[in-house]
Amino acid sequence: MQSLIRGGTRWRRFAVVMVPSVAATAAIGVAMAQGALAASFSVSGQSFKVTADRLVGHDFVQYGSLAEGHDLKGNKTLHPVAVSGFGKATITNMCQSVVTPDVPIFGAVSLELRAGTDKKHPVEATNIYLDVAQLDADAEFKNIDIGVAAGDKSNKTGIQPGTKANPYGFAQRADLAILTDVKQTAWATTAGTFKLSNLSMKLHKGVKECY
Repeated sequence: MQSLIRGGTRWRRFAVVMVPSVAATAAIGVAMAQGALAASFSVSGQSFKVTADRLVGHDFVQYGSLAEGHDLKGNKTLHPVAVSGFGKATITNMCQSVVTPDVPIFGAVSLELRAGTDKKHPVEATNIYLDVAQLDADAEFKNIDIGVAAGDKSNKTGIQPGTKANPYGFAQRADLAILTDVKQTAWATTAGTFKLSNLSMKLHKGVKECY
């Protein structure tokens, strides 16, 4: 049985780019300089929050990029993100929330979505990419490589289709990533398939977020 991470190291409660901050900043800086974009659509002016008890992802890849879109006033904007891709993933007890401010009459309105609340029937996704601005979690990796080129053939889950990330830019990959107690803020999620078991969606007056 192969060990988790080389040397059996366990990283706890770390920033999403999972490398020293200098390297993380450099990766995003390179992406910005070379015009790399994340999601292949214009993102909305609202980020959203996601929590999960556990995410198990296979063929993990991550690289710095930008999410392009508009703010709520229609002004063009760019958001630095870390794109995390998985060939396939299961997510247990997922919560997603987004708050729309200044709705006429009601003020703020929150949308809350929950799925995969039964451990035997988690959320299932294939070819999923997360454009993340912030993440906290406990994490374990199997066979991780840090500093690999984003477009290297060893990355079974490649650069997100439809985007302009530099294939020679900084990235990291792992055969397996296990995240627990996940809390993240994201600008976009794309997936080839996304199966939401036990889906529940609710609207709330006021601010009600997953965390």
